[in-house]
Amino acid sequence: MKLTEWTMQEQEELIHFMTENSWPYHGIPHPAREMIEKAIDDGGYESDEVKTFWVETDDREKVGIVKLYDMQDEIPMFDLRIAERARGRGFGPRALRLICDYVFSLPDKKIRLEGHTRQDNAAMRKTFERAGFVKEGHLRRSWYSPKEDSYYDAVTYGITREDFESGKTTPVEWNDREIAASTDHQGRPPGFPEEFHSDRLLIRAPRVEDAADVYDALTYSHPELKEWLPFAKDKPTLEGVEDSLRGAVADFITRKDLRLHIYRQEDGAFIGSSGLHRINWDVPKFEIGYWIDTRYAGHGYMTEAVERITEFAVETLGARRVEIRCDTENVRSRAIPEKLGFELEGILKNDDVAADGSLRDTCVYSKVN
Repeated sequence: MKLTEWTMQEQEELIHFMTENSWPYHGIPHPAREMIEKAIDDGGYESDEVKTFWVETDDREKVGIVKLYDMQDEIPMFDLRIAERARGRGFGPRALRLICDYVFSLPDKKIRLEGHTRQDNAAMRKTFERAGFVKEGHLRRSWYSPKEDSYYDAVTYGITREDFESGKTTPVEWNDREIAASTDHQGRPPGFPEEFHSDRLLIRAPRVEDAADVYDALTYSHPELKEWLPFAKDKPTLEGVEDSLRGAVADFITRKDLRLHIYRQEDGAFIGSSGLHRINWDVPKFEIGYWIDTRYAGHGYMTEAVERITEFAVETLGARRVEIRCDTENVRSRAIPEKLGFELEGILKNDDVAADGSLRDTCVYSKVN
């Protein structure tokens, strides 16, 4: 995928793109030809302040368009639009990463890049997050929709040069008045990143809106997961997944349990779930659990995720002990701690009950710091 600069010779193609697609979360969902023509004439797509690019696949299919504006400023903004036929195919996050590549490679050293969307535009919000952007603002009743003659909330996302160049995501510290406190009254860190990256993956805190992704993965992978995981013995339901996520979100906020969802950065595909469980903040120590959508097994994704989560636990949360426990017969699960240098400390005999009612032994692996 690449960005190709739009030229005035492509006026008709741009007009066709803007008028033949629907833009439900923009102020004008169905712009008229005259409106786009006037915007072009007024320099709305090409000027000292504005640059426009096609989003093209490797086969030169034009699947979107992006307009960068405030280009003379240290903090440009953008408007990204993906054609209706191309939505849901992972083009948005990849296009946004290309936009970042372009902006932060400019010779005048831009400080940051930002964008805005309507609060209920779930697809665009996921695009921001999968590209490493951070939610920085929530503006109540500030987005007017002429079609409904109604106001919606708006959200602002941004990425800094430092985060882009380091590959990290630094969340906003919303409780900034209390930032001086190093721990809460129960010895738990009051604030730490709720998402981070590995080479190929985005790893982040769970959200209730992840329910469809999780339900799809659990449903597809149920035949394999039910043998090893107690919660997967019964076929999942969407309602049950949503209830579980509400609990997981609450536990993350209170630091009781840190479930983590894993997405592929390349296209935003949900890979599986992991997390830091059975937490003892006094040590601190954690147990890493994990399951993967079987469609993505065999590519090293979960090994990569567990390695990064272990690093997060040690470097960010100060872990002195990290455990992984798994059934002795679960060869694939055992391979992960063994590849990552965890020590097999022991085998607990008759420690768990399998789906068929038989007793199973449990391996206990650990890394200590």
